[in-house]
Amino acid sequence: MEERKPKILLAEDDTNLGMVLKNYLELNDYDVELSRDGILALAAFRREKFDICLLDIMMPNMDGFKLAEEIRDVDPDIPLFFLSAKTMKEDIIQGYKLGADDYISKPFDSELLLLKIKAILKRNQELSNKEEDLHEFQVGRYHFNSRLRSLEHDGQTQTLSPKENELLRMLCEHKNDLLPRELALKKIWGSDTYFNGRSMDVYIAKLRKYLKDDTHIEIVNIHGNGFRLVVQE
Repeated sequence: MEERKPKILLAEDDTNLGMVLKNYLELNDYDVELSRDGILALAAFRREKFDICLLDIMMPNMDGFKLAEEIRDVDPDIPLFFLSAKTMKEDIIQGYKLGADDYISKPFDSELLLLKIKAILKRNQELSNKEEDLHEFQVGRYHFNSRLRSLEHDGQTQTLSPKENELLRMLCEHKNDLLPRELALKKIWGSDTYFNGRSMDVYIAKLRKYLKDDTHIEIVNIHGNGFRLVVQE
């Protein structure tokens, strides 16, 4: 079976640079979707599954910064590089504030870009494998299996909803540490809006109810920041 090539969304309005970069990346075993403005790039991102996004900033119809915001609302975890001729400190800072993994100034070395793409995709794959491996947790007197969405205690099993399951899994991964509110909202609900925040509070209340039989367990609200799953050993 042929291995799937990593898929790249390339948003670049310079026709020559876009085609040269697309051809170079395809020669190095990447599947590249080239879009020449922000709106077309966003439509492609919503239509297909990508592994990394390379975004020019100065594009017609929707600039790269706005495109990055829209992409982050859909998938807060996808690797994202800005490729830009804008080298002002304020632009670079704005790029990183939007969650960019790298900000690469034009003109750039294509070989160096390729190495950076390989490095970040390898890192994400390793993190993904680690998440897949870690699916069973002992939480006080409870046994939680996130693959089965089951929470067991004294011979009783509570089957969790998908959102309850993912929220508890993230709390367990951050056990006795802060789970940032924004991280959980973007990962599970897709965005950190007020209404999604209220929804998450309801799910936190449900998890507290499921775990109430062990007095050594507490889900603490860190006001304005997130939650801590505190388990006294």
